Amino acid sequence: MTYRFWAVLAVLLAGHLSLRAQSLAGVWQGVEDEFAAKGYCPSVLRVQQRGGESVFGVLYQQSGGQAGVSVTFQMEGTPTPAGLTLEHVRKLAESGRSLFRYWCAGSITFTYDASQEKLTGRAAYAPQGECSTGTFTFYRVRLKSAATVPAGALSALRVSGRDVRWYADAELTKPVATGNTYATQLRQTTTFYLKQGYFATAESPVVPITIQVSGKAPAGQPAPTPAPPDSLRPLPPARVPVPVAPLPALAAKAPVAPLPPAVVLPTVLFKLATAELLPTARPALNRLAAELLARPALRLRIAGHTDRVGESEKNRLLSEQRAEMVKTYLVQAGVPAERLSTIGYGDTQPLYPAPDARNRRVEVQELP
Repeated sequence: MTYRFWAVLAVLLAGHLSLRAQSLAGVWQGVEDEFAAKGYCPSVLRVQQRGGESVFGVLYQQSGGQAGVSVTFQMEGTPTPAGLTLEHVRKLAESGRSLFRYWCAGSITFTYDASQEKLTGRAAYAPQGECSTGTFTFYRVRLKSAATVPAGALSALRVSGRDVRWYADAELTKPVATGNTYATQLRQTTTFYLKQGYFATAESPVVPITIQVSGKAPAGQPAPTPAPPDSLRPLPPARVPVPVAPLPALAAKAPVAPLPPAVVLPTVLFKLATAELLPTARPALNRLAAELLARPALRLRIAGHTDRVGESEKNRLLSEQRAEMVKTYLVQAGVPAERLSTIGYGDTQPLYPAPDARNRRVEVQELP
């Protein structure tokens, strides 16, 4: 798919912007059949609304990690009380075609979750080969915090999306943060450029988010210089499994001995194939949050891991989501987001023979 194609498409879509407050128009990124045994299709859905009640757009899909095997469908449909329904109209483009490969087409009914900016779709395909049904999961990046912040004040910027990466430039050469929350001090109106790592493809959009700044920063306050996030640097390989018992020591007042190179939180576990924390995780995370609040200079890297059930690439993405879930828990407990960075290692660093739930874990490391 060429840049020219998407540029022309953007011009066509730009003519239909009379959208309602609860509009589902925009660019959605995700996957079809995320946990399917026979494969998955990273996908990008672009939706716009015509006059009246109809919607239209395009659906891009590629076969697993094969960027050279892809299709783009023209889609049309209507909003529903729960979301929208889209029909495959025709193919706009296809690559990697062969006699033994085909793409399923039919209709997709989506349910919208406004709290997560999430579309969950159920496809009913016209009979062709193994085509019958499919499931879609999409997220879009939208600003969820205030669009205007006071100049020079520490402000927490929040967005929706999965595995979000923040950049200071449209070329994506200056990373400044990862995750759904970025705490920063702005002295002037600033535009950040965001991408989702959740089943990313060559067609994954870059979403600009502009934050307006009001007033003036206090005199003499220097402008902050954001550094590249620690999550872009690899975690040292050493890992030290420890029981939960030493965690209360973390809550002691400074001076406190630094954390080992990487400390396993053995009770911070997750449900199989999800980033949902098990109830046993809460006591350890509460103690960790108390330590972080007691030591304002303490910064941590949170590393996510999975077991070896499923495909390695999906496990890597899931491990990133699990690290982000722990970060979200700590931020909700009052820990500033900029003191926490995340990384996911998937199933590459198991501590126990598979299958073992203890491999679905997180580790933390103190940063200088």
